[in-house]
Amino acid sequence: MPALPEHRKLLRAFEKRRALIADTSTNAYRLVDGEADGFPGLTLDAYDDVWLWSTADVELPRVLRRAPGPALNIRAVYHKRLDQRQKDSPVHVWGEQVDAPFWILEKGMRFEISMQAGYSQGIFLDQRDNRQRVREAVTAGQRLLNTFSYTCAFSIAAALGGAITTSLDLSNPYLAWGKRHFLGNGLDPNAHYFCKGDALTWMQRFAKQGRQFAGVILDPPTFSRSEAGVFRVQKDYGLLVEAAAAICEPSGWILATCNDRQLSHERFATIIEGAVGKGMRMEPTSMPSDFVGEPYLKSLWIRFADP
Repeated sequence: MPALPEHRKLLRAFEKRRALIADTSTNAYRLVDGEADGFPGLTLDAYDDVWLWSTADVELPRVLRRAPGPALNIRAVYHKRLDQRQKDSPVHVWGEQVDAPFWILEKGMRFEISMQAGYSQGIFLDQRDNRQRVREAVTAGQRLLNTFSYTCAFSIAAALGGAITTSLDLSNPYLAWGKRHFLGNGLDPNAHYFCKGDALTWMQRFAKQGRQFAGVILDPPTFSRSEAGVFRVQKDYGLLVEAAAAICEPSGWILATCNDRQLSHERFATIIEGAVGKGMRMEPTSMPSDFVGEPYLKSLWIRFADP
Protein backbone atom coordinates (compact mmCIF):
# COMPACT_ATOMS: atom_id res chain seq x y z
CA MET A 1 0.00 0.00 0.00
CA PRO A 2 1.56 3.36 -0.98
CA ALA A 3 2.35 5.90 1.72
CA LEU A 4 -0.25 8.58 2.28
CA PRO A 5 0.71 12.06 1.01
CA GLU A 6 0.82 13.48 4.54
CA HIS A 7 3.24 10.76 5.61
CA ARG A 8 5.44 11.39 2.60
CA LYS A 9 5.58 15.06 3.58
CA LEU A 10 6.48 14.03 7.12
CA LEU A 11 9.36 11.92 5.86
CA ARG A 12 10.63 14.83 3.76
CA ALA A 13 10.52 17.08 6.83
CA PHE A 14 12.42 14.47 8.85
CA GLU A 15 15.02 14.21 6.11
CA LYS A 16 15.72 17.95 6.40
CA ARG A 17 16.54 17.34 10.05
CA ARG A 18 18.53 14.14 9.62
CA ALA A 19 21.68 15.47 11.31
CA LEU A 20 19.76 16.81 14.30
CA ILE A 21 17.76 13.61 14.71
CA ALA A 22 20.99 11.59 14.62
CA ASP A 23 22.59 13.74 17.34
CA THR A 24 22.44 11.59 20.47
CA SER A 25 23.01 14.61 22.73
CA THR A 26 19.61 16.08 21.75
CA ASN A 27 16.23 14.37 21.47
CA ALA A 28 13.84 17.34 21.54
CA TYR A 29 13.31 19.44 18.42
CA ARG A 30 10.79 20.67 15.87
CA LEU A 31 9.99 18.05 13.25
CA VAL A 32 7.42 20.04 11.27
CA ASP A 33 7.33 23.82 11.03
CA GLY A 34 4.12 24.77 9.34
CA GLU A 35 3.84 25.79 5.72
CA ALA A 36 7.61 25.60 5.20
CA ASP A 37 7.29 21.82 5.61
CA GLY A 38 4.03 21.52 3.68
CA PHE A 39 1.70 21.68 6.69
CA PRO A 40 0.09 25.15 6.86
CA GLY A 41 -1.08 25.98 10.38
CA LEU A 42 0.53 22.91 11.97
CA THR A 43 3.74 22.32 13.90
CA LEU A 44 5.13 19.09 15.31
CA ASP A 45 7.55 18.98 18.22
CA ALA A 46 9.25 15.81 19.41
CA TYR A 47 10.05 15.41 23.09
CA ASP A 48 12.06 12.22 22.87
CA ASP A 49 9.43 9.61 21.93
CA VAL A 50 6.40 11.82 22.66
CA TRP A 51 5.07 13.88 19.75
CA LEU A 52 3.12 17.11 20.16
CA TRP A 53 1.14 18.54 17.26
CA SER A 54 0.06 22.18 17.63
CA THR A 55 -2.59 23.81 15.46
CA ALA A 56 -3.84 27.37 15.25
CA ASP A 57 -6.88 27.84 13.01
CA VAL A 58 -6.95 24.40 11.35
CA GLU A 59 -7.99 20.93 12.45
CA LEU A 60 -5.45 18.19 12.97
CA PRO A 61 -5.98 15.70 10.11
CA ARG A 62 -7.01 12.28 11.36
CA VAL A 63 -4.18 10.61 9.48
CA LEU A 64 -1.64 12.59 11.56
CA ARG A 65 -3.08 11.47 14.89
CA ARG A 66 -0.70 8.52 15.07
CA ALA A 67 2.93 7.79 14.26
CA PRO A 68 3.50 6.93 10.57
CA GLY A 69 4.90 3.44 11.00
CA PRO A 70 6.31 1.38 13.91
CA ALA A 71 9.93 1.96 12.88
CA LEU A 72 9.79 5.46 14.36
CA ASN A 73 9.22 4.02 17.85
CA ILE A 74 6.88 6.80 18.99
CA ARG A 75 5.36 6.28 22.44
CA ALA A 76 2.52 8.80 22.26
CA VAL A 77 1.00 11.59 20.17
CA TYR A 78 -0.62 14.66 21.73
CA HIS A 79 -2.42 17.63 20.23
CA LYS A 80 -2.59 21.24 21.42
CA ARG A 81 -4.78 24.00 20.05
CA LEU A 82 -3.28 27.48 20.06
CA ASP A 83 -6.60 29.31 19.84
CA GLN A 84 -7.98 28.56 23.31
CA ARG A 85 -6.30 31.38 25.24
CA GLN A 86 -3.18 29.23 25.26
CA LYS A 87 -3.88 27.73 28.69
CA ASP A 88 -5.12 24.19 28.09
CA SER A 89 -2.90 21.13 28.41
CA PRO A 90 -2.36 19.02 25.29
CA VAL A 91 -4.92 16.32 24.54
CA HIS A 92 -3.82 12.70 24.18
CA VAL A 93 -4.73 11.32 20.74
CA TRP A 94 -2.70 8.13 20.24
CA GLY A 95 -0.42 5.65 21.98
CA GLU A 96 0.45 5.56 25.65
CA GLN A 97 -1.15 8.05 28.04
CA VAL A 98 1.90 9.91 29.42
CA ASP A 99 0.69 11.21 32.77
CA ALA A 100 4.01 11.48 34.58
CA PRO A 101 6.76 14.02 33.81
CA PHE A 102 9.69 12.66 31.82
CA TRP A 103 13.16 13.90 30.88
CA ILE A 104 14.57 14.97 27.53
CA LEU A 105 18.07 15.85 26.37
CA GLU A 106 19.21 19.10 24.79
CA LYS A 107 22.92 19.25 23.91
CA GLY A 108 23.57 16.99 26.88
CA MET A 109 21.44 19.03 29.31
CA ARG A 110 18.46 17.31 30.94
CA PHE A 111 15.03 18.96 31.18
CA GLU A 112 11.77 17.71 32.66
CA ILE A 113 8.76 17.71 30.35
CA SER A 114 5.10 17.43 31.31
CA MET A 115 2.09 16.90 29.06
CA GLN A 116 -0.14 17.90 32.00
CA ALA A 117 1.37 21.33 32.68
CA GLY A 118 -0.91 23.57 30.65
CA TYR A 119 0.12 25.47 27.54
CA SER A 120 3.89 25.01 27.82
CA GLN A 121 5.55 21.69 28.46
CA GLY A 122 8.61 22.94 30.38
CA ILE A 123 11.03 24.23 27.78
CA PHE A 124 10.91 26.45 24.69
CA LEU A 125 12.66 24.57 21.90
CA ASP A 126 13.24 27.68 19.79
CA GLN A 127 15.79 28.92 22.36
CA ARG A 128 18.02 25.84 22.09
CA ASP A 129 20.90 27.54 20.27
CA ASN A 130 20.70 30.61 22.51
CA ARG A 131 21.04 28.40 25.58
CA GLN A 132 24.16 26.85 24.11
CA ARG A 133 25.52 30.33 23.35
CA VAL A 134 24.96 31.35 26.96
CA ARG A 135 26.73 28.23 28.20
CA GLU A 136 29.72 29.10 26.03
CA ALA A 137 29.66 32.81 26.92
CA VAL A 138 30.10 32.48 30.68
CA THR A 139 33.20 31.60 32.67
CA ALA A 140 33.58 30.04 36.10
CA GLY A 141 32.43 32.28 38.92
CA GLN A 142 30.65 34.88 36.79
CA ARG A 143 27.20 35.96 37.90
CA LEU A 144 24.26 35.62 35.53
CA LEU A 145 20.72 36.95 35.97
CA ASN A 146 17.90 35.07 34.24
CA THR A 147 14.68 37.11 34.26
CA PHE A 148 11.28 35.61 33.37
CA SER A 149 13.15 32.37 33.98
CA TYR A 150 10.17 29.99 33.73
CA THR A 151 11.75 26.56 34.53
CA CYS A 152 15.28 28.02 34.57
CA ALA A 153 16.58 26.44 31.35
CA PHE A 154 18.91 29.38 30.63
CA SER A 155 20.12 29.16 34.22
CA ILE A 156 21.01 25.51 33.73
CA ALA A 157 23.05 26.34 30.64
CA ALA A 158 24.90 29.10 32.47
CA ALA A 159 25.47 27.01 35.60
CA LEU A 160 26.93 24.18 33.53
CA GLY A 161 29.25 26.81 32.06
CA GLY A 162 30.43 27.64 35.58
CA ALA A 163 28.31 30.70 36.35
CA ILE A 164 26.51 31.49 39.60
CA THR A 165 22.92 32.11 38.53
CA THR A 166 19.98 34.10 39.84
CA SER A 167 16.58 33.07 38.44
CA LEU A 168 13.60 35.43 38.63
CA ASP A 169 10.00 34.40 37.98
CA LEU A 170 6.50 35.25 39.16
CA SER A 171 5.69 31.58 39.81
CA ASN A 172 6.94 29.51 42.73
CA PRO A 173 5.90 26.25 41.00
CA TYR A 174 8.04 27.14 37.98
CA LEU A 175 11.01 28.01 40.22
CA ALA A 176 10.54 24.66 41.97
CA TRP A 177 10.53 23.01 38.53
CA GLY A 178 13.76 24.88 37.82
CA LYS A 179 15.35 23.51 41.00
CA ARG A 180 14.51 19.99 39.79
CA HIS A 181 16.37 20.86 36.59
CA PHE A 182 19.41 21.78 38.65
CA LEU A 183 19.28 18.47 40.51
CA GLY A 184 18.67 16.57 37.26
CA ASN A 185 21.87 18.02 35.81
CA GLY A 186 24.02 17.25 38.85
CA LEU A 187 23.97 20.86 40.06
CA ASP A 188 23.33 22.01 43.62
CA PRO A 189 20.43 24.51 43.60
CA ASN A 190 21.61 25.81 46.98
CA ALA A 191 24.67 27.24 45.21
CA HIS A 192 22.38 29.46 43.13
CA TYR A 193 19.65 32.02 43.78
CA PHE A 194 15.91 31.96 43.09
CA CYS A 195 13.69 35.04 43.44
CA LYS A 196 9.92 35.21 43.10
CA GLY A 197 8.49 38.47 41.83
CA ASP A 198 8.42 41.08 39.11
CA ALA A 199 11.59 41.20 37.00
CA LEU A 200 11.70 44.99 36.63
CA THR A 201 11.20 45.50 40.37
CA TRP A 202 13.99 43.07 41.20
CA MET A 203 16.42 44.62 38.72
CA GLN A 204 15.76 48.07 40.14
CA ARG A 205 16.38 46.66 43.62
CA PHE A 206 19.66 45.10 42.49
CA ALA A 207 20.73 48.47 41.05
CA LYS A 208 20.10 50.20 44.39
CA GLN A 209 22.13 47.48 46.11
CA GLY A 210 25.00 47.95 43.67
CA ARG A 211 24.72 44.34 42.55
CA GLN A 212 26.07 43.62 39.06
CA PHE A 213 26.04 40.69 36.66
CA ALA A 214 28.28 39.56 33.83
CA GLY A 215 25.20 38.62 31.80
CA VAL A 216 21.44 39.23 31.90
CA ILE A 217 18.79 37.19 30.06
CA LEU A 218 15.63 39.02 28.99
CA ASP A 219 13.04 36.59 27.61
CA PRO A 220 9.65 37.99 28.65
CA PRO A 221 6.20 36.85 27.55
CA THR A 222 4.31 39.12 25.20
CA PHE A 223 1.95 39.99 28.05
CA SER A 224 2.04 39.41 31.80
CA ARG A 225 0.42 40.76 34.93
CA SER A 226 1.99 41.09 38.38
CA GLU A 227 1.56 43.14 41.55
CA ALA A 228 3.78 45.74 39.88
CA GLY A 229 1.29 46.14 37.03
CA VAL A 230 0.73 44.96 33.47
CA PHE A 231 3.69 44.26 31.17
CA ARG A 232 3.34 44.52 27.40
CA VAL A 233 6.33 43.83 25.19
CA GLN A 234 5.83 46.58 22.64
CA LYS A 235 5.28 49.23 25.33
CA ASP A 236 7.59 48.11 28.13
CA TYR A 237 10.53 46.20 26.65
CA GLY A 238 12.71 49.31 26.64
CA LEU A 239 12.26 49.65 30.41
CA LEU A 240 13.56 46.11 30.86
CA VAL A 241 16.64 46.84 28.76
CA GLU A 242 17.36 50.05 30.69
CA ALA A 243 17.09 48.20 34.00
CA ALA A 244 19.28 45.35 32.78
CA ALA A 245 21.94 47.75 31.47
CA ALA A 246 22.08 49.43 34.88
CA ILE A 247 23.15 46.18 36.55
CA CYS A 248 25.55 44.88 33.91
CA GLU A 249 29.26 44.83 34.61
CA PRO A 250 31.22 47.32 32.44
CA SER A 251 32.16 44.58 29.97
CA GLY A 252 28.95 42.58 30.45
CA TRP A 253 26.22 41.58 28.04
CA ILE A 254 22.46 41.21 27.72
CA LEU A 255 20.67 38.56 25.68
CA ALA A 256 17.42 40.27 24.66
CA THR A 257 14.80 38.05 23.04
CA CYS A 258 11.16 38.44 22.06
CA ASN A 259 8.67 36.13 20.32
CA ASP A 260 5.92 38.70 19.68
CA ARG A 261 5.00 38.05 16.06
CA GLN A 262 3.50 41.55 15.75
CA LEU A 263 6.86 43.18 16.53
CA SER A 264 9.28 43.37 13.61
CA HIS A 265 12.99 42.69 13.91
CA GLU A 266 13.67 46.30 12.92
CA ARG A 267 11.33 47.73 15.56
CA PHE A 268 12.82 45.42 18.20
CA ALA A 269 16.34 46.69 17.41
CA THR A 270 15.10 50.30 17.52
CA ILE A 271 13.58 49.77 20.98
CA ILE A 272 16.88 48.43 22.29
CA GLU A 273 18.95 51.18 20.70
CA GLY A 274 16.70 53.78 22.27
CA ALA A 275 16.97 52.17 25.70
CA VAL A 276 20.74 51.63 25.79
CA GLY A 277 22.17 54.31 23.52
CA LYS A 278 25.87 54.39 22.75
CA GLY A 279 28.65 52.29 24.20
CA MET A 280 27.33 48.95 23.05
CA ARG A 281 27.08 46.77 20.00
CA MET A 282 24.25 44.47 18.97
CA GLU A 283 24.67 41.04 17.41
CA PRO A 284 21.58 39.22 16.08
CA THR A 285 21.31 35.46 16.48
CA SER A 286 19.37 33.05 14.30
CA MET A 287 16.78 30.46 15.25
CA PRO A 288 17.68 26.74 15.39
CA SER A 289 17.93 24.99 12.03
CA ASP A 290 14.81 22.90 12.62
CA PHE A 291 12.70 26.09 12.74
CA VAL A 292 12.51 26.61 8.99
CA GLY A 293 9.35 28.72 8.85
CA GLU A 294 8.73 32.30 9.92
CA PRO A 295 11.69 33.69 11.93
CA TYR A 296 9.40 35.06 14.63
CA LEU A 297 11.95 34.86 17.47
CA LYS A 298 13.98 38.05 17.74
CA SER A 299 17.30 37.70 19.61
CA LEU A 300 20.00 40.31 20.08
CA TRP A 301 23.20 40.09 22.10
CA ILE A 302 23.91 43.49 23.58
CA ARG A 303 27.59 43.74 24.38
CA PHE A 304 29.05 46.64 26.34
CA ALA A 305 32.51 47.99 25.65
CA ASP A 306 35.27 47.68 28.22
CA PRO A 307 35.79 50.97 30.11
